[in-house]
Order: sequence, then structure tokens, then C-alpha cells
Amino acid sequence: MKVKKAVFPVAGLGTRFLPATKASPKEMLPLIDKPLVQYVVEEAVSSGIEQILFVTGRGKRAIEDHFDIAFELESILRQKGNSEAAQEVRDIADLVSIYYVRQKEALGLGHAILCAREFIGGEPFAVLLGDDIIDAQTPCLHQLLEVYNHYRGSVLALEQVPPENISSYGCVKANTISDRVYEVTDLVEKPKREEAPSDLAIIGRYVLTPEIFPILEKQEAGKGGEIQLTDAIKKLSTREAIYGCRFEGTRYDCGDKLGFLKATVDMALKREEMGRQFEVFLRERLSIS
Repeated sequence: MKVKKAVFPVAGLGTRFLPATKASPKEMLPLIDKPLVQYVVEEAVSSGIEQILFVTGRGKRAIEDHFDIAFELESILRQKGNSEAAQEVRDIADLVSIYYVRQKEALGLGHAILCAREFIGGEPFAVLLGDDIIDAQTPCLHQLLEVYNHYRGSVLALEQVPPENISSYGCVKANTISDRVYEVTDLVEKPKREEAPSDLAIIGRYVLTPEIFPILEKQEAGKGGEIQLTDAIKKLSTREAIYGCRFEGTRYDCGDKLGFLKATVDMALKREEMGRQFEVFLRERLSIS
């Protein structure tokens, strides 16, 4: 069955970016001239996703507004002769069919996915986290879907991370099947460095079978008192094969201030309209220091 639906859990509070996120969702932080979440939605659409469900929380209305039609703004732009900008605004609303559901309590990523059960039904589906911006020639989700289409099992995006950072991630033990493809044999949520089974971290892209829902429904709270998706996938792995894809591309952790700055610099340098001037500016600043 083709994967046509994706879930975007966006109910988090974004405390690492306070006070900027006091009144604005972290997903709406601008990476140059687009909010973070738009980059991830565009990745999903370019990977063949047709329907998206945002699992939102209090204070996330700006996300809904961003992907809605803005008649007044479009009208003003056209009256001013800026039809190109007006079309760009309309294109955002026309990207994909988008739906919303509230996660009324902050009970973890696993619980957020469970909130999507009715929307997903009995289909396989994708999960994309807005904190991870992945710059890749072939979209990261598309790479995962190729693995899913071949093996017909849940697929996790994997990235090798320095051992000193592994405790910040879910981590897998896995056997290599082919280039960049693994069969996952164990999963651990945020292990201590000395207890990590490998340096392969789970990154914010998943393709999951609907068999995850009955497990999430009974899943007890794990680390941090939250229902952990990693724990549920570990149980799923005892019932069906789980695969990992070490994706090709550059990933930016935009839930972290330094990662956000790195993404901003790299993306700006790639922009045709500003890249060269920005590079000159950076070189001048570095030479002064």
C-alpha cells in the first residue's frame, strides 16, 4: 500500500528558544524567509505525501494560519502589482491537504502519534518532526519510502552521531543489509554513552505500519514520564521487522540554537540572490576577528 499520509507532531512548547517562542510556535521560526515547518512540509509533498495531519497544542494557531488561504494579503499584493508574491502566498495554501487535531496533554511523542489513529486508519504512514531540517538532493522521506516499498516494514531515519552526543537520541542496534540499509534488532531511548548499542541515532523521520497503534494505546510512560515512540517501536520489532535508513544529506537540529544558526548560514550561502554577498560579509567578519 502506498504511503499517502503523514503526521506532524507540533504540540511541543519550544522552551529552548524562549522568549522567542513565548507567543509564537517554534515551528514558525523563520529560516531565512520561510518558517521551519514549511521546509518539512515541502519535503513530505515532494516525497509523494497527499495528506498531512498536524497534531497541535495550545498556542499553535499560527501554523494553521500560515497554511490557510490569505485573501486579504493576496488582494493587497495584487493591487500593488506584486502578483509574484501573491502567487507565492497562495502556493503555500495549495501545497497539500492539511488537517488538524489537538494533543490536549503533553504526554510525549508516542501519545502525539496515537492522536492520529483515526486519521491514519489502517494505512502505513510517515512521521516528520519539524525540528530536523534535512538538506538532501533526494528528500530524506523519499529515501525512507524507497526502503519501505522494498521491504514493506517500518523504517527509521538513522544518522551516525559522535558518541558523546548519543544520549540525546533514540539509538538502535542493527545489522547491515545493504548500503545505508539496516535491520533493527534493538532500540534504546537516550542511552548513556557507555550503554549505547551503536552510534546510529534515530532522526525525526519515520515510516510506520498501523500496527504501532495498539502498542501505543497500552504503552506505559517511559523516560521523562512520557509515552516514548522509541519504546513502542521496540515492542513492534518483536512482531515484525523494523528497518533503518542512514539517509544521504545534511541534517540540521533546528531545535537547538547552534543548529538553527548553522542551517541559516548554510541555506543563505546556497541562495542565488544573496549567497555571494553573504559569503563576502562572513569573510570580512572573520578577517576582522
